Amino acid sequence: MYRPHSPGKTAPLVPVDDSEMAERAVRYALEAHPDTEITVLHVVGEPSPMMGKAMSLALEDDIEQAAEEHVSAVLECAHDIADQFDTEITTDVAWGTPAKVTINRAEVFDTVIISSHRGTLADRLFVENVAQKVFRRSPVPVTVVC
Repeated sequence: MYRPHSPGKTAPLVPVDDSEMAERAVRYALEAHPDTEITVLHVVGEPSPMMGKAMSLALEDDIEQAAEEHVSAVLECAHDIADQFDTEITTDVAWGTPAKVTINRAEVFDTVIISSHRGTLADRLFVENVAQKVFRRSPVPVTVVC
């Protein structure tokens, strides 16, 4: 099985969106796991009753460019935080449902570090919280950052 990190090191997967809570998760990962290979994952496409940003991307004239611009801003923020810790991070991008993608990717990591919640109250009422799904279904330990 492919492992994206060196044996003997704890390698966290940190799924992020464009929220302040996700920035906290990146900071926590860098503080709690110094000198490890941290992978920051951004999944393009948010589950919501009205399809959220996934729908707005689908309506763009150039879907790929719109997605790249969104991803670029999110990952640039993660790199900026890592720079504050004088640390390099690995970034990864996927398309799909954030919880499913995170759970599928988690099996090659030692832990997942995820922010506690995202979205509007309506999103949280109609679509189960991504962190809750990951916490319940992850094949590896999960740390939820508040």
